[in-house]
Amino acid sequence: MNAEGWIPREQILDDEARAKVPPEFVLQHPEVANPPTFFLTLQQLLAQGEAKPAYLRRLFPRLQAWYDWYNRTQAGPLPYTFRWRGRDTDTKLFLNPKTLASGLDDYPRASHPSPDERHLDLRCWMTLASSVMADVAERLGEPATEYQHLAQALSDNALLEQQHWAAELGTFADYGNHSRAVGLERERLVVPPGQQRHQLPPPRLVRVVREPPRPRFVEALGYVSLFPFLLQLLQPDSPRLGAMLADLRSEAKLWTPFGLRSLAPTSPLYMQRNTEHDAPYWRGPIWVNINYLALRALHHYAGLPGPQQARAAQIYHELRTNLVGNLYRQYVASGYLWEQYNDSTGRGQGCHPFTGWSALVVLVMAEEY
Repeated sequence: MNAEGWIPREQILDDEARAKVPPEFVLQHPEVANPPTFFLTLQQLLAQGEAKPAYLRRLFPRLQAWYDWYNRTQAGPLPYTFRWRGRDTDTKLFLNPKTLASGLDDYPRASHPSPDERHLDLRCWMTLASSVMADVAERLGEPATEYQHLAQALSDNALLEQQHWAAELGTFADYGNHSRAVGLERERLVVPPGQQRHQLPPPRLVRVVREPPRPRFVEALGYVSLFPFLLQLLQPDSPRLGAMLADLRSEAKLWTPFGLRSLAPTSPLYMQRNTEHDAPYWRGPIWVNINYLALRALHHYAGLPGPQQARAAQIYHELRTNLVGNLYRQYVASGYLWEQYNDSTGRGQGCHPFTGWSALVVLVMAEEY
C-alpha cells in the first residue's frame, strides 16, 4: 500500500517474472483499482467472532486509507455511483475495451469508455466495504457515522434499481456511452505505387461501429448482472430476486450442467473474440470464484423467510451438485484444477494447475460460506 492508500492490482517483481509478462501489464497505475475482496474475508471473521480487537486496531488505519482511496478515486458521475478507472483507451483494436481493474477483463462494458459510466459490480463492492467499515469502526469505538451513512444509502434497493435496473433488459446492468452494433473487420489495405501487396504487413482486424453510441444500459446478461445477488444486497422480498433466480436457472441464459456461465448466449458478445489474438475470456466460460459467490448467496437466501426461499434452496442443491461433479470429473481426467471451464462441455481450460480460486470447490464441498 502506498501513502495514498492504493494497493497495486498485481506486483510483477524481478527480471525473471517480468520476462514472462507482456510489457503493458508490468507498469501499474495508482488510479487503477482491483476488487476489494478482502472485505469478504473480514466480514466472515467479524461474523464468526474471530476478528480480535487488537487485530482490528492494527488493521484499521490501513483499512481507512484503502477505503478512502476507493471513494476518492473510483467515484462515479452521480452520487453513490462508482466507475472503474483504467479501461483500455485504444477503441480501434478492441471489440469492447477491456476493464482489467474489475478482474473481469473482457466482460462487456460500455463500448465507448467515458466518465459517465456507472459500473454495477464496483458499486456492490463498495456497499459491502462500507458495511464492513461501519462494523469495524463501531467495535473499536471509532467514528462510524460516515460509513453507516454510505452503507445505508448504498444498501437502499430502490436507489440501486434507479441507478442500475435496466427495465428493457429485465436485469441489473452497467450504464454508459454504448453502441449495440459493433464488430471486427479486416482493414482495407491501399497498396502504394511501386509496391507489391505481399510487401505490406497483413491487414489487422479493426473495430467497426455500425450504430453511433449513446447513453444507455449495456446489453450483457452475465456475472456483472448478478452482483446485487452475489453480494447479498437484495432484500429477501425484493421483486428483482425472483427475476435474477430465473435468469440464473435458465438453460438459455446462465445455467449449464457444469456451473454458471459468465455470459448468456443471448448477449451480443457471447463467445466473441475481443481482438484477433484475444479469445473470449469472461464471455461464456465457467469460473469457480463467481460460482462460489452464487452458491454462498443461494445458501444465504435459502435460510431467510421470503417468497424465494424454497426456490433458492432448490437451485443451491442443483448448482452445487453440478459444479462439484464437473470439477471432480475434470480432475480425474486431467489431474488438474483449471482456471476456467468450458460452458458447453465442462472441460477444464486456461491455466493449469490452477489452485487459486478454483480451489474454492473445497469450501463448496464443505458448505463453508
